[in-house]
Amino acid sequence: MAEKKKPYYITTAIAYTSGKPHIGNTYEAVLADAIARFKRKEGYDVFFQTGTDEHGQKIEDKAAAAGVTPKEYVDKVAGEIKGIWDLMNTSYDKFIRTTDEYHEAEVAKIFKKFYDQGDIYKGYYEGMYCTPCESFWTESQLVDGKCPDCGREVKPAKEEAYFFKMGKYADRLIEHINSHPEFIQPVSRKNEMMNNFLLKGLQDLCVSRTSFKWGIQVPFDKKHVVYVWLDALTNYITGLGYSADGNHGEKYKKYWPADLHLIGKDIIRFHTIYWPIFLMALGEPLPKQIFGHPWLLQGDGKMSKSKGNVIYADDLVRLFGVDAVRFFVLHEMPFDNDGQISWELVAERYNSELANVLGNLVSRTVAMISKYFGGTVERGLSAEEDPDSEFKTTVRGTAEKVRAKADSLHIADAITEIFSLFRRANKYIDETMPWALAKDEGKRARLNDVLYNLSEAILTGASLLDSFMPETSEKIFAAFGAGNRTIEECSSFGLCERITVTPAPALFARVDFKALEPEIEKICEEQRKSAASQAAGTAKGDAAAKGNGASLGDVPEKSANVAKNAPASASSSAAEEYPEISIDDFAKVRLQVGEIIACEKVPKSSKLLHETVKFGNETRSVVSGIAKYYTPEEMIGKKVVFVTNLKPVKLCGILSEGMILAAEDESGRLSLVVSDKDELDSGASIR
Repeated sequence: MAEKKKPYYITTAIAYTSGKPHIGNTYEAVLADAIARFKRKEGYDVFFQTGTDEHGQKIEDKAAAAGVTPKEYVDKVAGEIKGIWDLMNTSYDKFIRTTDEYHEAEVAKIFKKFYDQGDIYKGYYEGMYCTPCESFWTESQLVDGKCPDCGREVKPAKEEAYFFKMGKYADRLIEHINSHPEFIQPVSRKNEMMNNFLLKGLQDLCVSRTSFKWGIQVPFDKKHVVYVWLDALTNYITGLGYSADGNHGEKYKKYWPADLHLIGKDIIRFHTIYWPIFLMALGEPLPKQIFGHPWLLQGDGKMSKSKGNVIYADDLVRLFGVDAVRFFVLHEMPFDNDGQISWELVAERYNSELANVLGNLVSRTVAMISKYFGGTVERGLSAEEDPDSEFKTTVRGTAEKVRAKADSLHIADAITEIFSLFRRANKYIDETMPWALAKDEGKRARLNDVLYNLSEAILTGASLLDSFMPETSEKIFAAFGAGNRTIEECSSFGLCERITVTPAPALFARVDFKALEPEIEKICEEQRKSAASQAAGTAKGDAAAKGNGASLGDVPEKSANVAKNAPASASSSAAEEYPEISIDDFAKVRLQVGEIIACEKVPKSSKLLHETVKFGNETRSVVSGIAKYYTPEEMIGKKVVFVTNLKPVKLCGILSEGMILAAEDESGRLSLVVSDKDELDSGASIR
C-alpha cells in the first residue's frame, strides 16, 4: 500500500480588486507557487489557495467613478488578477472570490454566530477613518496626522456599528504566540505585533459599516454590511468548505489548520491578531505559521502611474519571458528586508545569471555532446580523475542545501544554492577542458565521462530548479532526454546509464538593454497618459484600463509577431500612420518565404501559435497571434511570407525569430500572405 501523503495547505492574501496588481503584488503569488511546488516535490499533498477580495467602500467608489455596478467592476478586475496569476504559471488549486455565493452565505452565518455567543455588540464608532485601508483610528494612533498603515489622509467619521470584543481573547493569543515561536515569521514581525498592539491592550474592533452598501449584509440588521476584513479573512476556511453549522466539507477536515498564510508585511496585524481571535471565537485551530514577506520596491519605493514607473508582470514577461521574471522576483527578494526592482536590474540579472551561467552551461554541454559523440554519452567509461570526486560531492550535496533553505522559506537562498551548482559545472568545464581532450583519441573515454558528469549535474540542477522556473526545467529535461528527479534522487549521482541530447534554441539569449529602452519608455508613457486622463476625469471603464498595459493572459497582438495590413477603408488619420517611404526604406525589411514544418499552441495563451519554420537550410522559431484564425494542423506545410530581420524576442517564454505576414479586412477576417506556387523553395526572398 502506498504511503499516505501528508497534507499541506498554503494561501496567499487575497488580492484587493481596486485595480491591476503591479509586480510587487504579483511577487506574493509567485512565491506561494514556488513553495507549493517544492512541497509537492517533497511528497506533500498540497492545497494552494489564492483569490480576490471584492467588497468595501473603495470598490463602491471606483465602480461609481467608472459608471458600472460594483459587481461589473470586480468581475473585470478579478479577471485581470486571475489572468496575471495564470500568466506567471502559478499552480493554485483554488481561486476564491469573496463575491462567491457560498462564501457570502458562510460569512453571514459566522457574523450571527459571533453575535449569538456574545462576541459582537452594537454601538457607535467615532474616529478618524482611512478609506483605502477601510480602518478607523484614534488621534493617538495617527502618524503625523495620517493613517499609520498607508500614510494617506484620514477624515473624521461617526456611524452606528457592531463591535467585536477583542480583549476577550487577547490573553489567549499572547500565550499562543509565546508558546509557538514559529507562529509569526520573521521574528521582527512578531515583536512588532506584541509590543505595538497586544501588550498595549486591544480595543474592540468595528466589524460592520452603514455608510456604504457594497458588502455582505448583516443577516439580522440589513442596513449594516460586514467589515471587509472579517469578510476577507474567513476566505481561508470557507474556500475549504468550512460550515458555521458544523457540517464541514472533506477538504476542511483534511487541510485545516493552514500550514502557511503567506502575506505582505503591511497586513500582518490583520492576520496575526484579528484572524487568530476570530478563529478562537469559532472554536477552530489556528494556522501553523504566518509569514509576512517584505516588499519589492522600485527606486525610492514609490510606484506611481503619474511618474510612469509602475512595473507590471505582463510587461516584464513580454520583454523577458515568464521564467526570467519568476527568477528575478524570487531570487532578488531577501527573507526579511525589502528588495529592489528596475527594468535595468532585471536585464542585468537576465544576462549575468540566466544567459551567462545557466544558458551558456546548457548550450555548451549539448553542443559538445552532439559534436564529439553524435549526441549520446554513457556512464563511467574511464577511471575517475581530479576534480571528479569533489564535483560529484557538490552535485550530491546540493539537494539537501536547497531543501533546508526552502523549508525555512528562504527561497532566494535556495535558488542561490542551485545556481552555485551551475557555476561549479561551468568551472568544471574550464578545469577539464573537453576541447583539449577531444584532440586526443586516446582520451575519448575521459571526454565521455566529463560530458556525462556535466549532464548529470545539469539534470540534478534542473530538477531542483523546477519549483522556481518550471518551464526552463522542462526545456532542459527535453534537451537531455531525461525526466524530473525527486529530491532523494538528486542526492545521488549517475542515475542515467546513457544520456542522449537534442539540440535546441538557447534557453536565454542575451538581451541588449539599450534596444529595450524604447519599448520601456513607451510603457511608461502610456502610464503617464492614463494617469493624466484619469486626473482630468475623462478616463472611464476600459479606456482607463487600456493605459495600464497589455490585456492579461495573452501577449498583445502587435507583440505577437503578426504584421497586418490596414483595412482598405482606413481613415485619413490612420493613413497618416503610414507616411511615404523610399525604396531604400523598403529594402531594410527582409521578406522571405518560410515553410512551416511544425506548429503547436502556446500554453497559457488563447491567441498564440508556435511555428517551426524552414528558410532554406535554416530553421527558426516564430510565435504568431493567429490561434483564433488557424489551427496548428492547418498551418503545417504552408509556405508563408515572413519578416526575417526583426530582432528576436521572447513571447510567453518562447523565442520568436521572425514575423508572419497576414491581411485583415474590416470585418475581422484574416488571411496569411502565402506563395501561390508550391514549388517555390523555402527561403526565397520577396523583392
